[in-house]
Amino acid sequence: MARSKNILLHGSSGHIGKEFVIKKYGNKTIITAYPDMSKVKPSKLQKVKRSRFAEAVAYAQNILRDPALKAQYAKKVKQGQKVYHYAIKEFMKRNG
Repeated sequence: MARSKNILLHGSSGHIGKEFVIKKYGNKTIITAYPDMSKVKPSKLQKVKRSRFAEAVAYAQNILRDPALKAQYAKKVKQGQKVYHYAIKEFMKRNG
């Protein structure tokens, strides 16, 4: 892990190809190796949760595609919230 004092990377975050990851911790910018997750096997519960979340994302995308449904959800959403995130939250609460 290396600290970067490079002006171009300061305040940046993300990855460069599959080689490096740029992270921010407070006002420091850190460069690390890209993680190798090839040998990590998700548990059965993780697979269930990921599947449920994928269903929630599909549900939210379906709402965004339908203008009538989107308008209906827009009435429920508080200021500063997005219809997409509200729909995911609602789906997850109902299908917990």
